[in-house]
Amino acid sequence: MAISDPLGDLITRIRNAQRARRSSTRAPASKLHANVCEVLKREGYIRAWRVVDVRPGVRELEIELKYSEGEPVIKEITRVSTPGRRVYSKIKELPRVYNGLGVSILSTPRGVMSDVEARAANVGGEVLCRVF
Repeated sequence: MAISDPLGDLITRIRNAQRARRSSTRAPASKLHANVCEVLKREGYIRAWRVVDVRPGVRELEIELKYSEGEPVIKEITRVSTPGRRVYSKIKELPRVYNGLGVSILSTPRGVMSDVEARAANVGGEVLCRVF
């Protein structure tokens, strides 16, 4: 069955695995998913990720989740821009997540990056999700 929002599916898989206290989860692989996972790793929300070949032509991302003292590091992860409602933000209008304690993940002309990196690069874009 086709998924209408693949990035939303990835975010939901991460959220559900964290709530179930799983050590890792798998999701279909794509360049966008890999870039979002790389931003999550750089920001310290997940331990690691890697691409796994399931069978010829089918690849998945295996995402190792991170816990601190038994509690998930990701308290909240939500999709902001959806296929039915795209949300774009200029650099000066980029919202802070929980006053800077969380991050927004953006798709910019320079690639997928966190809101902190986007402010440093002085570039805006589509707000994909927010993580706290």
